[in-house]
Amino acid sequence: MALKEIVEQTVAGLGYDLVEIERSAGGLLRITIDLPWLAPSADHSVEEQFVTVEDCEKVTRQLQFALEVDQVEYRRLEVSSPGIDRPLRHTQDFERFVGHTIDVTLKQPLGAAVASGQVNANRKKFRGVLERVDAVAAAAPVMPAEPSWQIVWRDEIVAKPGQKISKKRALPPLQALGFVISELKEARLAPIVSFKGRSAAQPLDESEPI
Repeated sequence: MALKEIVEQTVAGLGYDLVEIERSAGGLLRITIDLPWLAPSADHSVEEQFVTVEDCEKVTRQLQFALEVDQVEYRRLEVSSPGIDRPLRHTQDFERFVGHTIDVTLKQPLGAAVASGQVNANRKKFRGVLERVDAVAAAAPVMPAEPSWQIVWRDEIVAKPGQKISKKRALPPLQALGFVISELKEARLAPIVSFKGRSAAQPLDESEPI
């Protein structure tokens, strides 16, 4: 059985979600897990819980046994919770983090036709607040529509050395980039440190910069 299958089955069997598998130099096998996400209902929100040390220890013990049975070679196993730059790969990940600031990297440059002179046509990397938009049309009538998303941002005002920016100065306009997951090379939560924990941001307001 392949490594990914072993890890996925083991982690899921214990009631966790597999976030990432990494093999590093020196034989380190790093597994990142998370607790399953429960979408908030219409009448109340769900308080988000986080992976504990005990969770990681439980998964580690079970993975050590499973990997030994299938004779998977590794020197050291490390099981941890997602960091502040958690990868987003599946539709559920994007649903979960709507309202958060994320970093996305496109597989292909934006292109002049889409950029419309507002951003560099060769640009692939963007940071903005994640929003859900209406589903895009399917490529074929028999195929289901792929969920569509967008990030919204406002470019920072760049001041010259020694120059002060007036508070009355007009803010740069909001910009939006629409995409579907298949267009992305990578997507991650933006590594923004907050002592209040991981919570959804409020929608962007025209009077406030990002």
